[in-house]
Amino acid sequence: MAAVGSGGSTAAAGPGAVSAGTLEPGTASAAHRRLKYISLAVLVVQNASLILSIRYARTLPGDRFFATTAVVMAEVLKGLTCLLLLFAQKRGNVKHLVLFLHEAVLVQYVDTLKLAVPSLIYTLQNNLQYVAISNLPAATFQVTYQLKILTTALFSVFMLNRSLSRLQWASLLLLFTGVAIVQAQQAGGGGPRPPDQNPGAGLAAVVASCLSSGFAGVYFEKILKGSSGSVWLRNLQLGLFGTALGLVGLWWAEGTAVARRGFFFGYTPAVWGVVLNQAFGGLLVAVVVKYADNILKGFATSLSIVLSTVASIRLFGFHVDLLFTLGAGLVIGAVYLYSLPRGAAKAIASTSASASGPCTHQQPPGQPPPPQLSSHRGDLSTEPFLPKLLTKVKGS
Repeated sequence: MAAVGSGGSTAAAGPGAVSAGTLEPGTASAAHRRLKYISLAVLVVQNASLILSIRYARTLPGDRFFATTAVVMAEVLKGLTCLLLLFAQKRGNVKHLVLFLHEAVLVQYVDTLKLAVPSLIYTLQNNLQYVAISNLPAATFQVTYQLKILTTALFSVFMLNRSLSRLQWASLLLLFTGVAIVQAQQAGGGGPRPPDQNPGAGLAAVVASCLSSGFAGVYFEKILKGSSGSVWLRNLQLGLFGTALGLVGLWWAEGTAVARRGFFFGYTPAVWGVVLNQAFGGLLVAVVVKYADNILKGFATSLSIVLSTVASIRLFGFHVDLLFTLGAGLVIGAVYLYSLPRGAAKAIASTSASASGPCTHQQPPGQPPPPQLSSHRGDLSTEPFLPKLLTKVKGS
């Protein structure tokens, strides 16, 4: 497994490092399974807890905090954390850290400026998520937010010339159908609704958030292909832009109210929990996500939907009916099918074809099988609720 070197670039583990190749096969296999289970748990908890905590903090009686200030605080904490991690990579040498940051941020200013566009979109997206979760039940938001898989897939086809299998296209159609059913249930009044919530505004916000997530993730991958830089450096650069742009958004949207009532108006322990979860929880996911394959990520998303639904029933009195169950089930199935690797997808397709009748095309004997298409889909932005984090950069 590659390790991030002190200079921020990726290097293979050295002779003194413990790698899977030096372990007994059984021990390595057990350790890998443990890492996968830990990754699954972290992804599920981060996915569900962030949405539930935002919903809880935004629906508490009393003074409501300004969402724009929470976005800025999360960016500040994330940037400071990445700075401390880079400082640790430099073994506490301030001079080396300053020289490294001068080279990476100022000298290579073109790479730094490339992050301004996705950072702007991510900042907008984070504010939209607060609007959406404030106006939609947590379970409904969790299901609807999976539309980011659809938008990311479409942007990757048009911007990166990627191809999708027929099973993936079918799963995207299934995903859209499931979300539409859930929204129909919401429009039909599925359960009691607080008078200060607007489901239409929530739906518009979550759709806009999904569009921005898909575009930003694919654009991010497109502009950073071949660039070097560690996860912490990229997130520090994102944090710098995110803080500046978040302050601009705060001034534009709620500047007068914040100036009158104060930056930390309405902050409670629950609000600080949301800010810390958004800042540190996402960074933790960025560390463990490398151990999760696409199937595990899809499974984590499915479990998060189930967990959010169960928690919403107990915490917020959310009402689950047949329509919501059907729509959520379709979304869970679509996420799983989309996350299957190409080989498994072809196996399912061939099984379906053989069940429906004899195959009309067979490989001539003695001919080599056709080459397998790459299964890489550039899932940079399809990590569940990870819009703000670069989990892996090409060449890093």
